[in-house]
Amino acid sequence: MTIERREDDVLHIDWTRCDGRGVCTELLPATLTRDEWGYPLARRPGNDLLLHGTDTERAQDAVRLCPRMALRIK
Repeated sequence: MTIERREDDVLHIDWTRCDGRGVCTELLPATLTRDEWGYPLARRPGNDLLLHGTDTERAQDAVRLCPRMALRIK
């Protein structure tokens, strides 16, 4: 499957839905890290994180696998 990459792919995290399972931080280690309770922390400030390179593909996996549906790509 070919994934169309755009310059403006952005990962949005709905922090109110997240319960800190950590799937997204495992798939996007360059973009996200975890706090002491397992919740994702953006390595760059903001709720909307600009995706670069292969992060777009990994982010699509994270969106699909997030058990709380706390992620989406805009």
